[in-house]
Amino acid sequence: MTGLDDTLDDATEQTAPVWAVFGDLMAGLLGVFVLILVGVLVVQIDLVASLKQEVEKRQMEEKRRMALEKALAIPLASGRVTVNEGRIGISGSVLFAAGSAELRPEGRQLLQSLVQPLQVYLRERDEMLMVSGFTDNTTLLQGRHQRFSDNLELSAQRALTVTRALIEEDMPSSQVFAAAFGAEQPVADNADEKGRAQNRRVEMAPVPRAAQGKPVRNE
Repeated sequence: MTGLDDTLDDATEQTAPVWAVFGDLMAGLLGVFVLILVGVLVVQIDLVASLKQEVEKRQMEEKRRMALEKALAIPLASGRVTVNEGRIGISGSVLFAAGSAELRPEGRQLLQSLVQPLQVYLRERDEMLMVSGFTDNTTLLQGRHQRFSDNLELSAQRALTVTRALIEEDMPSSQVFAAAFGAEQPVADNADEKGRAQNRRVEMAPVPRAAQGKPVRNE
């Protein structure tokens, strides 16, 4: 019996480490699985949070758009004003003659009709109005009567003219500022007159006070 007992002991000693290694391997695999599961859950939580934030952002933008369109219902109905992604667009030909920064009488009347609804809109949201001037890419003809050296200067003066007109029509100067972009940021192809006409424009965009750009001084 002693020989048999010795044989069993030897077999047990050889088998035990195998089960120990197998147990350690299973524990390691389980740990890896848990880590992967936790990682997947964290990613899913982040995705859900990001999706929620995006939905809330879109809902807020839609509410702002609807509120702006409601405030400008009458000017929008006339067809001389557009609202696109929160930006109020006015064709340059409505406000100015070609190459000029002098406001047309009908342009001033249009701006006058915008002041009161814009004041209410801005006051309710504690926002400011950025007035931006844009041109097409046509080079200005230089001559004795040409006041502007390039399109950037023309767009700047037009933005300032609109800004001053709004202030003269009782828009608080603390709520409005001007910006110029020249031929940058076209909304249509400058290859034909139709596209160039769309690019000659003035836009007004309500912006949060904390995110306002550096205003052009109204001197």
